[in-house]
Amino acid sequence: MAITGIGSGMDISGMVSALVNAEAAPKTAQLDRLEKTTTTKVSALGQFRSALSTFQTALGKLNDPALFEKRGATSSASDLVSITADSKAVAGSYNVQVFNLAQSSKVALAGFDNASDAIGSGTLTINVGEESLDIDVTDGSLTDIRDAINAAGKELGLSATIVSDPNGEGGSRLVLSSDKSGTGNDISVAVSNGTGELNALAFAPPSGTEAGFEPTPVDAENPRAARVISYSRDANFAVDGINLSSASNTVDDAIEGVTLTLNKAQTAEALTNAETIKLGVTEDKAGVRKSITDFVDAYNAMLDSVNALTSVVSVGGDDGEPLAAALVGDSSVRSFMSAMRSELGSPASGEGIRILADLGISTQRDGKLAVDNTKLNKALDNNFEQVNSFFTGDQGLMARLDNKIKPFTETGGILENRTKALQNTLSSVDDQREALTTRLGKLESRLFAQFNAMDALVSQMSSTSSFLTAQLDSLPGVVRQDKK
Repeated sequence: MAITGIGSGMDISGMVSALVNAEAAPKTAQLDRLEKTTTTKVSALGQFRSALSTFQTALGKLNDPALFEKRGATSSASDLVSITADSKAVAGSYNVQVFNLAQSSKVALAGFDNASDAIGSGTLTINVGEESLDIDVTDGSLTDIRDAINAAGKELGLSATIVSDPNGEGGSRLVLSSDKSGTGNDISVAVSNGTGELNALAFAPPSGTEAGFEPTPVDAENPRAARVISYSRDANFAVDGINLSSASNTVDDAIEGVTLTLNKAQTAEALTNAETIKLGVTEDKAGVRKSITDFVDAYNAMLDSVNALTSVVSVGGDDGEPLAAALVGDSSVRSFMSAMRSELGSPASGEGIRILADLGISTQRDGKLAVDNTKLNKALDNNFEQVNSFFTGDQGLMARLDNKIKPFTETGGILENRTKALQNTLSSVDDQREALTTRLGKLESRLFAQFNAMDALVSQMSSTSSFLTAQLDSLPGVVRQDKK
């Protein structure tokens, strides 16, 4: 509410407000400018630090020795043989033939009329190669025996199922399966102290070698007779004409650093015609090439960020005042970019690949990097190990660049300390605003007191003037000039 001078008639509130605003304006403008400039710099330094961290991540990826140890592996018939390779694998090509796959043993024991009928008591000894499992049976049925085998045979890799012939000719059979492949791991069954029909479960087939690994055909005269469904057998294959065998279809000891997975045997016709499966192991040059181009892209992206933070843009033609970005002329940015340019141009020690130009990477007029793919591919094809040593290791380019970035991005580093100093400036601005508000409040109170005192004095003088005028008018012989 406006306070109007009672005695003087003046707008004291308006006068005091104007004087206080005039006193506050210069300091407020100064603090506003300082706050805006400081806030803009804090934001810009945050963007700068983020750009450096992103570039640092790209450096780390290319400085990984594992990148250069990866191997590409190909198969001309992956449905027959698939291949993987690790860092120990030597680049090369191989011709493979697959004669037969490794397989495990599976037998069908003698058939009975009903799987739930008790068939006697005794002990079943089930052998899988050199390992064995004893199953005690007391008036058990095929179902009971199956359950006992499945409960006790897990560690041995042995399982049992019951297969029933719907026509009744084959009866209900106990079928035993092993997950242990390789020649010599066939299943056989012996019965001791057997009573009833339990002895009929005994089965000692010939070895796989003796039977030529051929399953037992169904006996037309006795379809319930026990038989071999499959013999355990090694995989047999050849690598570059050298015959090899494996108890498993996953082979990791035939070629150093290479794992072969045998998926299917070749046809008799293919083997007769000596057809081979072509396998190839190569250095993962495509992965390295991508990492190098990613590094170039990351550097250019970082440079774009720096340019945006240090640019000066003219506004309104030649007469307009240019618009300067927050970090124009900033010493930290200048120092960083100088270190980057110096390190990118410094030759590495040793022979062969010594500078980026040897890889077809050159600096353009705008400071960005560009890749000559033809030259890069030639360097990767002819000097792969030198490319590795140029980029990786403690003395590699990536490590040297990272060492230049760390002082800026690490905790307690240059950019963090500068940001803290600017945040302290912002805190100081807040303190100065509070002090200014307090000072202006005291000034306002003092001005109101002074103007109110003046107003009271003016009111008193006006009252005295009116009194004296009245007294003079009442004196005899005094004639007022305004009276006629």
